[in-house]
Amino acid sequence: MRRPVQTLLLALTGSGLLHVALFTDTYLRYVKAGLRPLLIVSGVVLLLLGLAAAVTRVGRRPASGDGDGEEHARGNGRVLAADHAQPHDHPHGQGDAHGHDHGQGDAHGHDHTGTPRIAWLLFLPAFSLLCYAPPALGAYTAARANNKPVAVQKKEFAPLPGTSPVPLTLTDFTRRVQQDRSRAVQGRTVRLTGFVTPAGDDGGWYLTRIIFSCCAADSQTVKVRVYGREAPPADTWLAVTGTWHPHGSLGTRSAEPALDVRDARPVAQPVNAYTDDLPLTPS
Repeated sequence: MRRPVQTLLLALTGSGLLHVALFTDTYLRYVKAGLRPLLIVSGVVLLLLGLAAAVTRVGRRPASGDGDGEEHARGNGRVLAADHAQPHDHPHGQGDAHGHDHGQGDAHGHDHTGTPRIAWLLFLPAFSLLCYAPPALGAYTAARANNKPVAVQKKEFAPLPGTSPVPLTLTDFTRRVQQDRSRAVQGRTVRLTGFVTPAGDDGGWYLTRIIFSCCAADSQTVKVRVYGREAPPADTWLAVTGTWHPHGSLGTRSAEPALDVRDARPVAQPVNAYTDDLPLTPS
């Protein structure tokens, strides 16, 4: 890969990072919001390195008056090379005494100093950041992931607000169902927001959130089983209203995080889709 191509790759990668982190919210599909400043700084550094390399290369171009000198030097070099290529009258076996290397180096006529062609594939992620952002994690990933273990709450649960329905995150609902000895969610109408993940061949489905600890590579899944309605299409974002589906002993680990649906309405994907927070709707 020649130097101008390397310079172009740096500039494209830097521009792509700035595009997804500075001018759009696409970066939220892959990393937490707190990493945005680092992405912007990385994009600026890569772009400046590419521009600096381009400017330096232009500044090193020889002046037009130097062309004859260079051509003369090349000519002398060819003459010297031709003289050196003439056969020498050496006794047999004494060729190495003069430091000549016969039959080595380019014996096969191949140049092994170039960059492998596979290096050109580095342009694919650079172009994708500018032209086509890879899709976000969704039902395909969630269906093949285990449920995130819900941390044990050591202090007492606060009373639920008197509003109805009560907005809860999927983690809060799961924790209330399995750990709240006061059984505050029993008979209460709650509203959960997530996307649809098919449960399998039985036609059931889960309301799901994927949570980033840092980035998509360490994502974890929280799922709540939904009863009382046929499964909508996978990856559909819904605000689901309902009550806890009795299965197991409420307030213990035997209780299933599940919901009997009363209402399910399609919603836009929240801006904070990959956090464990109440949804923020796009502006």
